[in-house]
Amino acid sequence: MLQNKKGALGIGDMYPTILAFVLVGIVLGIGLYVLSEFMGQMTVNSTAETAVNDTINALGDFSTWFAIIIIVIAAAIIIGLVMKSFTSK
Repeated sequence: MLQNKKGALGIGDMYPTILAFVLVGIVLGIGLYVLSEFMGQMTVNSTAETAVNDTINALGDFSTWFAIIIIVIAAAIIIGLVMKSFTSK
């Protein structure tokens, strides 16, 4: 995990964290698009179509957690900065 010397997330950790989430979001979006196009080429109600549809639904459910994860990381960075300002001398 990204941590500074004291073990808390700092403001310098924000850029690589956001960049990682943007990259994961782009890959997830492209993957979902490719799977949906792939599913359109399959026979209706086939086992393969069901498997691809289940994968799309699972990835869609996972993507809804992104906002919560980003809020928690941003809150950790902000709390770390506030705590650092009270303890620094």
